[in-house]
Amino acid sequence: MNLILVFLFCLAVRTASVFVVKTFYVPDEYWQSLEVAHKITFGYGYLTWEWVEGIRSYIYPVIIAGIYKILALLSLDTVKWLIILPRLLQATLSAYSDYRFFIWTGKKKWGLFLMAVSWFWFYTGSRTLSNTLETSLTTIALSYFPWNGEGVAYLWPAALCVFLRPTAMIIWLPLVFYHLHKSKLRWTELVFKRFIVVGLLVAAISVGIDSYMHGRFLITPYEFLKYNVIQNIGSFYGSHPWYWYFTVGLPTVLGINFLPFLFGTIETIRHSRAYPTRKYLLLTVFLSLIILSTVEHKEFRFVCVLLPLCLYIASDTLTRWSYKASRISLWFVAILIIVGNAIPAWYLSTIHQRGPIDVMTKLNHIASEYKSEQNRPANILFLMPCHSTPYYSHIHQNVTMRFLTCEPNLKDTPNYKDEAELFFESPVHWLRSHIPSYPRSAKPSHVVLYEPLADTINEFLVDYKLLEKVANAEVKNVDPQILLKKWSVLVKENQFNADSLLQYINSRTGRNILIYQRLRDGEENKFNRNEFRSEDELVVKYPDLAEFKNIDGVYDEVETEHNLFN
Repeated sequence: MNLILVFLFCLAVRTASVFVVKTFYVPDEYWQSLEVAHKITFGYGYLTWEWVEGIRSYIYPVIIAGIYKILALLSLDTVKWLIILPRLLQATLSAYSDYRFFIWTGKKKWGLFLMAVSWFWFYTGSRTLSNTLETSLTTIALSYFPWNGEGVAYLWPAALCVFLRPTAMIIWLPLVFYHLHKSKLRWTELVFKRFIVVGLLVAAISVGIDSYMHGRFLITPYEFLKYNVIQNIGSFYGSHPWYWYFTVGLPTVLGINFLPFLFGTIETIRHSRAYPTRKYLLLTVFLSLIILSTVEHKEFRFVCVLLPLCLYIASDTLTRWSYKASRISLWFVAILIIVGNAIPAWYLSTIHQRGPIDVMTKLNHIASEYKSEQNRPANILFLMPCHSTPYYSHIHQNVTMRFLTCEPNLKDTPNYKDEAELFFESPVHWLRSHIPSYPRSAKPSHVVLYEPLADTINEFLVDYKLLEKVANAEVKNVDPQILLKKWSVLVKENQFNADSLLQYINSRTGRNILIYQRLRDGEENKFNRNEFRSEDELVVKYPDLAEFKNIDGVYDEVETEHNLFN
């Protein structure tokens, strides 16, 4: 098979994902990469607490900032290019890792096929996530690993992985020991002349970049482990039971590809001597899942890095099976795998949680064109769970914006609650305490929120009109991070019940995202008051309202049992 054509095929698939994937997955895709790069390049933006405390490496954002700087110098720094080019860069690296995976599998067609159709890799392979970068580098490193022979080229991408995400050590420590065990070279020569040399060079570059960007000497892997492992800060964002990665996490990421992986696992355990590479890959996967399971906070993307290891086992299993399979069986299995991957890839890439991306397109136009009566630019308030949308990287206008923050309890404050939690506990009280109400021009010019919240804060929205309604999900949207966080709290407090969980979710998310615009001076306030609604609309909603209608055909402004005017 022509290797150039293989790479072009991989590049075509990953490039397609850049333009097909139009949905929001997790905040880190933006807040740990694009937003940081925007702040570096253009001087305005927002850095989350991780960057203030120094637990994140600047390597990835600096690369993206380089792209932004070139665009700025060429006067091409439009929102479209600021979003697309970093994704194209990541897609290209992911395509190269796919190509290297094909080489690693012995140029087996099943290897190329499984990597190309993997729903989760299509969904994440072009996203600017550190997990995506880690997975790409891990795949490249695995393809250079000396499974048969000698070589240390794999150490460079592996060492970089560790500095980007220290959890990569979980994979590479057992593989390094395997290398030491099988190598014909003396272990002292490998350790002191290769491992340490490569490690020190990568460490010097990484620590140098991070220390310069953070403004102080800093070893980010140490800070990362201190906060996330020793202090267990991650549990603030939700907890899962220890077995979650085994029963839900990895099977979901693999999707239908989990079936050949499972068969390959059983076969490898039964005949371990016949599959030495598969045996050690399986052992690495198992050890990784065990160690990751000891950390309370768990996410699907944390096991994305195990995808190439699992798909290697699955592809080798299918290759050996296909030698004896009939043509009909081969086509049936191939089509089944394609369909099983295509459905979740299509739905999650194009429909579910598309609202946060589309709403930023609307806000970009608003920020560019809006001027108040005093000729002031837009002032946008996000009343949503924190980091529900991208931020300045998708607006690229130096306008005032505010969102509800959710920093963890870094100072061990008793009964600590973040700003977002305090808001959703009592939205009206929070707005009265934090947002000026007089004069009207002191309020934010625009408010962004999920649909269910509008009825709760209609007192605040009386000075606003609905400007845009953006579809977010075909079904009732449930952000997994929001669900996980509340579920964890209820379980820990022994107060778990379905009603409280649903009430919590319904108050924070919705099928649609709404954008409200503040009324201008002299503009009739008829958008949020019931006396301006059509009579038919009110009677349908409140059948017993007729008795409140006066002789002039106008509804009296009295408080009814329906609280119509609140």
